[in-house]
Amino acid sequence: MRTKDIEVNYKNKKRYKTAKYPIRQPLFLSWLISILSWIMLIGKKYKIEKVNMEGLKGPYMLLSNHMYFIDFELTAVGLFGKPMNNVVSIDGYYRRPWLMELIGAICTRKYVMDLHLIKSINKVLKRGDVLSMYPEARYSPCGITSYIPESLGKLIKMNKVPVVAVVHHGNYLHSPFWNFRQKRKVPLHTVMTQILTAEDVERMTPSEIHEAVKNALQYDEYKYQKENGILITEPFRAEGLHKILYQCPHCKTESKMASKGTEIFCEECGKRWNLCEDGSLEALSGETEFDNVPDWFRWERSEVERQIENGEYFFSDEVEVYSMPRCWRFETLGKATVTHDIENGFTLEGHYNGENYHINRNPQQTNSLHIEYDYCYLKPVDCFDISTENDSFYCYPTNARNVITKLAFATEILYERSMNKIKEPTEKVN
Repeated sequence: MRTKDIEVNYKNKKRYKTAKYPIRQPLFLSWLISILSWIMLIGKKYKIEKVNMEGLKGPYMLLSNHMYFIDFELTAVGLFGKPMNNVVSIDGYYRRPWLMELIGAICTRKYVMDLHLIKSINKVLKRGDVLSMYPEARYSPCGITSYIPESLGKLIKMNKVPVVAVVHHGNYLHSPFWNFRQKRKVPLHTVMTQILTAEDVERMTPSEIHEAVKNALQYDEYKYQKENGILITEPFRAEGLHKILYQCPHCKTESKMASKGTEIFCEECGKRWNLCEDGSLEALSGETEFDNVPDWFRWERSEVERQIENGEYFFSDEVEVYSMPRCWRFETLGKATVTHDIENGFTLEGHYNGENYHINRNPQQTNSLHIEYDYCYLKPVDCFDISTENDSFYCYPTNARNVITKLAFATEILYERSMNKIKEPTEKVN
C-alpha cells in the first residue's frame, strides 16, 4: 500500500507555479527566435523538408522527436516567423523563468499528471496558434524511438486540430545524448509532415490517432546513418557509449562497461568492440554479439524485463539529492536513500531542515524516467529525476555505477505491466 508523501520542509519558501496560462508569443519574438536560430545553424550542413504542409496556417499540434537543443533551432527555422508555444520542462526555466514566460513557453514537470498542462494546450490551440511538444519528453538515449504515451491520442482527439510530425535525422549522430559535449560533423535533415488533418482527427479513435503518431515518429539514427553513407571519423566517437550499453553481452555483467576512443569494452571479462565509422559494432575478438547499438540496447531492456518477470529486480542506493521547487536555484538536500522495486516503484527518503521527507511514485504514476548523462546544471555526472506535481528531485547515486539507463528501462516496463493489470479485468468482462 502506498504511504502518503511527506514533502520537503522549505520553511515556507514558495514553489514556482507551473499552473499558469502561457501568453501568446509576440510576433516580433517569433521572428527574432527564427533569425537567431538561423544564425546558430550557420556553418552546419542542414536541410528542412516540408511534406503536405502547403496552406497549413494553424491551429495545429507539432509533435517532434528529441535529440538535442538543436531540435528547437531547426523547428524555429522551419516555421520561420510563425508564433509557437513550446511545452518545456521546469529545468528549461532554470535561471530564466521571465524569458521562458515572455516567449510563451508552457511549464511542466516531467512524467507527472498535469491537468493544467492540458488546459494550457487547449488555450493555445483555441487562439489559433501552433503548439509544439516532444512526446518522448527527453533526449533520445539511443537514437531510436522511445516510449510515447497512449494519452497523447486522447489529447489530440480532445482538441480536434491537424497534427504535424517533425522527425529530425542526424541530430543524435551530431550530438549523442551520452556525449553531447564532443560534436561530430554530420549533416542534419529535418522532415516536417502533416500526418493528420482536423477531419482525420474527428473520425478516428484516440487509439488510432496514437498509433498514427507513433508510426510517424519512428526513427533509427544508426539505420539512417548506414542508408545514407554517413561516416563519423572522429577518434572519440565511442566515448560515453557505455552509459547506454551498460551490460556486457559476453559475460552478462552489468555496470562494468567502459569506453575510450573508438572502443567500448568490459572491465570484467576484457572483451572489446569497435564502433566503426559507419555506426556498426565489431568485436575485436570472438563473436560480434550485436553488430549495431540499437540491438544491444533492446537486448538490455529485455534483460530488465526478464528480471522483473522473475521477481529479481530491485535497486537501492544512497543518493545525493538536489531539488528544484523554484527556477532560480537548486536546493541541496544532502544524502538520502532511494529504492526502486516491482510493487512500490520509487521511494525517496531523506532529512532536510530538521524534518524527514518521504516521496513515493508507484509504477502507475510514472510512465518513464527523466535521466541525464553528465548533467550540465549541477555537476557533470549521471543522475535521474523523480518529480511530483510541485517538486523535482535530482538524484545522484553514490555507490551504484552506470545504472540510470537500467532504471529508465525498469520504470517503463513496470508502468506497462501495471497498466496491463488494470486492463485485464475489463477485457475479461467484455
